[in-house]
Amino acid sequence: MKVGDRIANRYEVEDLLGSGGMSSVFRAFDTGLERRVALKVLHEHFSDDPEYVERFRREAQAIARLSHPNIVTVIDRGEYEGRQFIVFEHVAGENLKELVEREGPLAVPQALALTHQVARGLAFAHEHGIVHRDVKPQNVLVNDDGAVKVTDFGIARSLERDEGLTMTGTLLGTSDYIAPEQARGEPVDERSDQYSLGVLLYELLTGCVPYEGENFMTVAVKHLRDPVPSLRGARPDVSPRVEAVVRRAMAKRPEDRFPSTEALIAALETCMAEERAAGARDDGRTEIVTVAPPEATTPPTRTDVVRPAPTFEPPAAPARPRRRGRRSVVGAALVAFAVGGAALVLVLTLRDGGGGATQADAAAAGGGARSVELTAVHDYDPAGDQQEHPADVPKATDGNQATFWTTETYRSFQKPGVGLVLDARRPVVLTALTVTSDEPGWTAVIRASSSETGGFTDVSASRTAASRTLFRIDTRGQAYRYYLLWITNPNGRAHVNEVQARAAAT
Repeated sequence: MKVGDRIANRYEVEDLLGSGGMSSVFRAFDTGLERRVALKVLHEHFSDDPEYVERFRREAQAIARLSHPNIVTVIDRGEYEGRQFIVFEHVAGENLKELVEREGPLAVPQALALTHQVARGLAFAHEHGIVHRDVKPQNVLVNDDGAVKVTDFGIARSLERDEGLTMTGTLLGTSDYIAPEQARGEPVDERSDQYSLGVLLYELLTGCVPYEGENFMTVAVKHLRDPVPSLRGARPDVSPRVEAVVRRAMAKRPEDRFPSTEALIAALETCMAEERAAGARDDGRTEIVTVAPPEATTPPTRTDVVRPAPTFEPPAAPARPRRRGRRSVVGAALVAFAVGGAALVLVLTLRDGGGGATQADAAAAGGGARSVELTAVHDYDPAGDQQEHPADVPKATDGNQATFWTTETYRSFQKPGVGLVLDARRPVVLTALTVTSDEPGWTAVIRASSSETGGFTDVSASRTAASRTLFRIDTRGQAYRYYLLWITNPNGRAHVNEVQARAAAT
């Protein structure tokens, strides 16, 4: 499918918004109703796989049952040249992950208001027997007015039945936000979405996820075993009540969480009322008055958390700050639909200690960082035939997201790796490298050297690629001219559409 195609004699494809491991999302024009829509198309190589086709069909059916202001709307579904597609409403904005990466930790009232809207959408789904199972910031779209829409019900499951798509020992979800019972492969319910929502709120308030690790297994085990990190330790201006809500939502045992999503919403509304009152006491100052912490060091009981004010009307989402020089974001948020497909299917067999390497993208390099222009100079295949599509190498840094360099296609991969050598033109201490890919799912690490032909050393942790993946770089202060995107598992083949880099300000 390409720009200019007319799908179902109605939808004219205008632009590729993003692509994930399972599907691609296009902006299209609905000629029948003369409006923009988002077109999600299953990848061609999955079209003959009954399990993926069924999961895709289930997503359309699940969302079609859920007509709610905080859930993205399904408009149509069908098949085009043997490929399944779903048509969604078009949301101009960004997802919550992008919002946090751009702005850092959000103001407490804003974080609460956004989470409140997500909770309302999830509560409606739960009332209709649907549990999302992959609640994360990437699956929450925010338009320019601050209105929230929950997306990507691709692994949603009915609470009333088990349709048998999940094999024993196989985990669906994203490890940074996964509930402990889901990590163990146990049945999930609305309390599992509660847990993920608690993690989401923690990230909105702190700018980072509560548990980090080098791979899927490490993070999943932390969700299973590690205590909930102190929210107030990371963000002192958060009130004890807000911390109590996060702590309870993230309780390890489902029975220790809120009895329902509606109860969680009531707790959030109480927090919002408290923040509003604290703001009024500030007499117009921008700081929030911090409530003194309780003397007890043990987690609060349920009665400490759920005390909704009977007459409180939850405030509307606060206006998002005006952005200076903000880029046009027409439809960019719909990338979340495709990214979900890349991150949602991961295998975790706890007895064997297996699991793919994945971690949610961290915030980009901090204040004072500067862009570094890289040039892709050649492919790198020292253990093979020295050929990994050399003619396409310049496309990885040509500034065009529609072009790409790709590895060969591998049915099995027996080499230590293959890669792409990037030239910074002079020795530089990089701090971050971001890779965009329209075929995520492959695993890589960043290496560095003073020579373009060898002597490379690891300067990042291993990451499994999403549509946009941030590699944190640590050269220990050593400046290198050449950096290598070293792909240790192409997972069939790896596409690299664009590579960008940042370095500490000099």
